[in-house]
Amino acid sequence: MDDSRHEYFLRRFTSSEPALRIFVRSLVPTVGDADDVLQEVAITLWKKFGEFPGETEEEFRAWSFTVAKFKVLSWRRDQGRERLVFGDDTISLLAQESEARSGKLSAQREALKTCLAKLSPEQRSLVESAYDGGTKIEKLARSLERTAMSVYKQLHRLRIALAKCARVELQKEGWQ
Repeated sequence: MDDSRHEYFLRRFTSSEPALRIFVRSLVPTVGDADDVLQEVAITLWKKFGEFPGETEEEFRAWSFTVAKFKVLSWRRDQGRERLVFGDDTISLLAQESEARSGKLSAQREALKTCLAKLSPEQRSLVESAYDGGTKIEKLARSLERTAMSVYKQLHRLRIALAKCARVELQKEGWQ
């Protein structure tokens, strides 16, 4: 496989990976199981990429979801001895529903990125700091020399503004 095709695969897989992870996670019971299945999906996609007939990101995503669905079904058969495993019909139904929602989730993610970019640097920094894993608002407020309540209130206003902005962005793209 030449370098341009390799780069093409990496770009498509990297952009589809978050939606693919959500898709797989919705079909298996634990995060660890989802990680295992997703790893198998990535390997299969790479091995079979030479057979991929499409060109667009949407075609790649549909193809990767199909591969993921079959990997989940295979994983399920391997886990057949477990008592709390969904049946094939349930997996297929969940897969269809999850695949249908993945486009909207991606659109929502892009709308949020667009709206975050519209915030002032200070506002964006506050939002990013507040949602950085493990950050305590009280500690953040002390570092900003503000009260925790004032930080909570500003974050509340920013969340409302981001939600409104995201709705507008989604409507521009034809999502309800």
